Formats: sequence, C-alpha cells, structure tokens
Amino acid sequence: MKHTLYQTTGTCSKMIDLTVDDNDIIQQVFFVGGCNGNLQGICRLVTGQKVDDVITRLDGIRCGAKPTSCPDQLCRALEQLKRESSASAK
Repeated sequence: MKHTLYQTTGTCSKMIDLTVDDNDIIQQVFFVGGCNGNLQGICRLVTGQKVDDVITRLDGIRCGAKPTSCPDQLCRALEQLKRESSASAK
C-alpha cells in the first residue's frame, strides 16, 4: 500500500489523504475542506479505479477562473505518489 497526505494549492480544499494499493488501484481518498458533497462524489467515483485512468480523465480540469480544481489537484497527488513509489523502488 502507498499512502500520501497531499497539500493542495489554489483550491478550497486544503489537503488530500490518498491510499493506493500495490496494483495502482485507488483504495481511498479523503479531501479536507472544499465542497463536501462534490468531493464525496469524486472520492466515490475514483475509489477502485486505476491511478493512470483517473489522471487521464481528471487532469487539467479547472474551477471557474482558477488554473486548477480539486480533481486536478487529485491528479497532482496521484502523480506525486507515483514519483515517490518509483524513487523508493530504485
């Protein structure tokens, strides 16, 4: 299992608590702060999905005039987790 606490930037949510299994399947996601109902929906939709599939679908989504969004920040967290996993494997 891989776990990270990712501090978001540019969004109403402040942090993402993320756990991915060894097969790169998202096991659980929690957002701290932000739009509770929308973020619960995102968490339920991505749980059980492959990391790369979620990144492909959500990367680059913007929130209004902001250059990012909570789904986009989730992609940043997943990418960080992938980098950390690759670095520890070496």
